[in-house]
Parts: sequence; C-alpha cells; structure tokens
Amino acid sequence: MAERLAFVAPRYAGDGAVGGAETLLKNLAIHAARMGYEVDFLTTCAQNHYTWENTLPPGARETDGMTVRFFPVDPRDEGAFLRIQQQIDRGVAVPAADEALWLRNGVHSSALLAHLAANADGYRAVLAGPYLFGLTVAAATAHPEKTLLVPCLHDEPFARLATIRAMFGAVAGCLFNSGAERALAGELYGFPDARARTVGMGLDPFDADPRAFAARRGLDAPYVLYCGRREPLKGTPLICDYMLTFRERTGRDVRVVFTGSGDIEAADALRPAILDAGFVSEEEKHEAMAGAVAFIHPSVNESFGIVLLESFLAGTPALVHAKSRVLVAQCRAAQAGLWFRHYPDFEAELLRLLDDPAARAALGANGRRFVAREYAWPAIERKLAGAIDALLPRRP
Repeated sequence: MAERLAFVAPRYAGDGAVGGAETLLKNLAIHAARMGYEVDFLTTCAQNHYTWENTLPPGARETDGMTVRFFPVDPRDEGAFLRIQQQIDRGVAVPAADEALWLRNGVHSSALLAHLAANADGYRAVLAGPYLFGLTVAAATAHPEKTLLVPCLHDEPFARLATIRAMFGAVAGCLFNSGAERALAGELYGFPDARARTVGMGLDPFDADPRAFAARRGLDAPYVLYCGRREPLKGTPLICDYMLTFRERTGRDVRVVFTGSGDIEAADALRPAILDAGFVSEEEKHEAMAGAVAFIHPSVNESFGIVLLESFLAGTPALVHAKSRVLVAQCRAAQAGLWFRHYPDFEAELLRLLDDPAARAALGANGRRFVAREYAWPAIERKLAGAIDALLPRRP
C-alpha cells in the first residue's frame, strides 16, 4: 500500500489564487503523487489572501493524481487581526494572547483541522506551510511529531514571534527552499542542521518566442517585466518610482509590463508606459519573460524566487534588490542577474542590459543552464524523498 502524505496550505494555487508559497506546495504535492505517494492536499475555500472569503465550494476534488480537499475558513475578526498585525509589523512586542488572537483571525479552519486530526495516524508525514499563517501553526503544533514545515521563511517581524519560534522548535523537521533560508532559520531559532533539508521546487524547461508577447500586445518599445502580486511588500511601488525616474533622466522609452494581481501604485506620468496584462497563461508569461530586457524582482522578503528562476529559463537576466539575500544568492550562483542598492545602481545596470546585447545574452544563457542543471524535477524529487526518509524514518 502506498504511503500517505498530507499537504496543508491556506490556499490552493490556481483558480484565481496566486502566490509563490502556494505554487511551491502544490507542485511538491503533484510530484509526490507522481513518485507513488498517496496525497491529500488540505486547503481552504478562500482565494483572496486579504479577505479570506469562502468563494470555492467545500468538498473533495481529484486532480493531478491527488485528492484536494477544500474546507471553509472560520469567521474572523478582521479588526483585531489588523490591529495586532500593525503592532507586530512596527516591531512592537505583543503578549502571547495577542499572538494567538492574530493567528486565529488570519486564516483558520476548524473543519480542516478536524479532518487532519481524524486522519493523522494514516499519514506518513504532514507537510505544512508557509510559516506565518494561523492554519499552518495550528496544524504543525497539533501533529509536530510528523510535521515537516515548508516555511518559506522571510526575515521580517512576524518571524520573531514567540509562537513561531515554538513551532520551529516542535516540528520534526523543515524543508527549506534555499541555503540562505536555511541559514536564516539557524540565525533566528538556532534551528539544528540535523532537522533541516534543502529541497526547493523543480521547474520544467520551456521554449518561448521572445517576439510573441510584444506582437500580441502591441508593444513597440523595449520593456521590463514583473510577475506576481502587486503590493508594497513585493516592492512593486519601487519599480514604478525607479522606472519613472529612469525614463525622465535617460529619455529612453522603456515600458513596464506587469502580470498578476493587485493595484499598481504609480504616478500618473508613468501610466502611459505601463502595460497591465493581469492574469496570463503560463505560455504567455514565459513569452513575456523571453522578450523582456530584464525581469525585475524588487522584493527583499523571498525564500525562493520561483518567477526569478522562470525568467532564467526564458533566457532573461534579472535585476533584484541587494537586500534580498536569497535572490542575490540565486543571481550570483547562476551568474544571471544583477542587484541594485539604490536608484543609481538600477539605472547603470538597466542601461548596461539595454546597450550591451552580448552581455545580456551571456547572462541569460548562464541562467538557463543553471536552472536546467540545479532545478530539474528528478533532482528535486530525490531530495524530497530523501528528506522525508531522513527526518521521519520508517518505523520497524
């Protein structure tokens, strides 16, 4: 009989829900099923990570060789959640009761936890993430002896909560996405290396026509690209500020393309140069990447950078924020990206990519080779199976 695994995540990627952690957990689950595990993916009926409104029907759905089970989100006190979150975000120490209240009113599902409790004995492992949601904490602390946390850990105030530290201390192990994330857990919690494995996520190679996106969308000038959620934590207002300054200072007509969801905070003067493509297919996203002068990833809080690696596969170099040690480490390892500390760096680097096609092509080729070598799915599958066996040895 195949061994059973439970994956626990607040949302299921797709159907309007987008996010790197959700994508990571979904893809790990799909490949675990292909490896021969029997997989239950436990998630909520929510798609929107701001409101956590129940918009999907509850129940089970068979897809990609696994069973996805949707459970309703419990009623939440959004006022209490936001009040405490603002304090935490400012670095204010909050009492344990407020930490619990914040987690309880973020996203929580009593029905999901009840299902997990009723079936926990049948699971070889419970893989839960990302780290900062109440649902993750509740699942992990209810079944710590068989929980492998997939934390997607960031260096941020939420990571320093006592409740989060206790969760890391209790679980059987952690599956990290990168060496930099693994090192951060060691710095924050003294997380022991014996309970840590670096797994990450695989990516399938693809070919994309670098002219197709511009032709389809009527773009007649070079463009830079951002893919994902548009919000301050991801650094998207910084892209707009820098690109407006770049266009004004250099007089270069370089457009800014966004895919994904959320409002774009930009000055009116930049609006004519912005193309908001919204949600696009994987094929069109890859075409947009292949045709871009650079993929811009300005977030400083990343544990992996899936879209960064996709841009490398598309043969496109990246510009990332120097404060993101994960993204800088990936650019350095791949020799496929540049990092900026401030606007002068950004301007010089973008001009280099625009004016030196040979250098840009060399960076892109480096990135494509790096991802094909380091993030092929067979290698990731071996890491995942090895991590489960090492951190949760089979009982005699």
